[in-house]
Amino acid sequence: MEFLCYHRDRPGSLALRQALIEAHWSYMDQFEAELIARGPTFTDDELPTGSVHIVDLPDVAAVRAFAFDEPNYQAGAYRDVLIRRWRNLLGRTMWEYPGGREGGSRYLVLGFGAGQAADLDVPADPSGDLVAYGPLLSDDAATWLGTAVLLRAAGPEAARAVLTAERYDAIEVHNWEFGGRR
Repeated sequence: MEFLCYHRDRPGSLALRQALIEAHWSYMDQFEAELIARGPTFTDDELPTGSVHIVDLPDVAAVRAFAFDEPNYQAGAYRDVLIRRWRNLLGRTMWEYPGGREGGSRYLVLGFGAGQAADLDVPADPSGDLVAYGPLLSDDAATWLGTAVLLRAAGPEAARAVLTAERYDAIEVHNWEFGGRR
């Protein structure tokens, strides 16, 4: 089962996150085979705002353990965690993304909605900018709750435009970069 976890930073937690970076990476190393995508989100001033992880784990209990046993969470660096079932419509990991780790601005786009599902088909991607794409779903995968996208785009508005705006209650756009050891 595929899940998206988005840990949002607690204000003022930068020093704590920096102190725990090796513990965080070591923890994530244990899930190397299960990770579809990962990486930090940032403000425009490049201050960390959170950390996204898309994982393939056996069930909801396993993903909750993954999210809440993470060292930054345990130490209080995060203010909250979003966990949603997710479906990998591209069928690949970020490491298989042909655009590579570098070049261009990268974004996490989270569209939150209710009712009839939107954007279930992968949009045309002539530039090869989509890194990860799929719906956010309820724990039992029966209810559409939105869409999550990782992509390269010219800017935040171009990133937002990948979703059909009028179909969502809210759309968040976060600066994002490929995660993992540098």
